[in-house]
Amino acid sequence: MQRTRTITDKLFLVLKGLGMGAANKVPGVSGGVVAFVAGFYEEFIYSLKKVNKKAFGLLLNGRFKSFYRYINGPFLSLLFLGMVISFFSISKVLDYLIKHYELYVWSVFFGMIIGSIYYIYRDFNDWKHKTYIALIIGILLGVSISFLSPATENDNLWFVFLCGIISVSGMTLPGFSGSFILILLGNYVLLLVDSVNALYDTASEVFTGDFSFIQNEERIIMLKILAVFTLGSLTGLVSFSHVLSYILKRYKSITLSSIIGFIVGSLGVVWPWKTTIYKIHENGEVLLDSRGQKIIHNYERFIPELVLETYLAMGYIILGITIVLALVWFEQKNKKTT
Repeated sequence: MQRTRTITDKLFLVLKGLGMGAANKVPGVSGGVVAFVAGFYEEFIYSLKKVNKKAFGLLLNGRFKSFYRYINGPFLSLLFLGMVISFFSISKVLDYLIKHYELYVWSVFFGMIIGSIYYIYRDFNDWKHKTYIALIIGILLGVSISFLSPATENDNLWFVFLCGIISVSGMTLPGFSGSFILILLGNYVLLLVDSVNALYDTASEVFTGDFSFIQNEERIIMLKILAVFTLGSLTGLVSFSHVLSYILKRYKSITLSSIIGFIVGSLGVVWPWKTTIYKIHENGEVLLDSRGQKIIHNYERFIPELVLETYLAMGYIILGITIVLALVWFEQKNKKTT
């Protein structure tokens, strides 16, 4: 699956990585959907699958160039570069936007998922009895997950490692939002906000020659949590890729129809009009976790009244659909001209 890439191809790969990174940060949105719609999902799974015994053998024997070529390094490195950049830039912007313009942000992502569903459905032509059943099962699973209640935070390192394995599934399984799963596991703020901010602050201090973080016990704990979470994510990424590669090879149509269903079901997670319900103590006060964050109990979804804010949100939904279809059109046009 490796091929020679032009400068434009390489730039697009970094941008796709930015998109995957941003999508993985938002609860209800899956980085795998970006890979699926952008047309590099199978190459992504294939490349990750190449991280196996042979690859480690090449690495241990010092054959670094052979290792890099074997795992489709040019493709993965550009993609992950975009994800890393996204993690420390776009994700910060998203945190701000969700905090101040929550309804409109969810509306854009809701529209983007609708656009993704249309694009994927349009290109899938193998509809039959089995694939329709797979579609329905995928929808039911997606909807069921969206109505589960979140657990409380747990910073046990073994649990953090497990969170990493589970949450990274959003990159390999379109429609399965890893960040939303972290909310259900109770560790979204710990792993995708606090620990990432700790790394960002530490990198900024080291860049200026300030190493005082070494004496900061809480910072060290956060960095340790992030390291374990990252290790779990890498473990999950490689493991899931092997399983999905096997399934795609033998049951491609059923797998793709299930994915379409799962993405449809995930619309319940990103429904823009919802109210966050927090856990309440017997005395009527909102329960807080160990760092003073409100503990989420569930989300109450509702049909909005037809007011100006609702019309604006609908406009953003249309914008989200347009963004996806425009990106697909632009990339297809670019392929035809190269």
